[in-house]
Amino acid sequence: MFTQYKFWEPYSSPYDPCPPMTVKSYSTPPQLYINFQPPGLAQFEPRAALYHGTLWKELFSPYPGPDKRGDVDE
Repeated sequence: MFTQYKFWEPYSSPYDPCPPMTVKSYSTPPQLYINFQPPGLAQFEPRAALYHGTLWKELFSPYPGPDKRGDVDE
């Protein structure tokens, strides 16, 4: 399933001085998953496009932190 959020588990040594972070995450922009720009993409109104930072609705991503999404780890 397509998701903009990726998770990985870094190596944690038994000799690390700090408690390890068991799962880390990062987000990827939506344009990585579109091979070409299809004609007729839905567009924001000009004022909303300035607010969202893109003209096309399919390319908008708010990039929230994974802890604020409410999803479980993948």
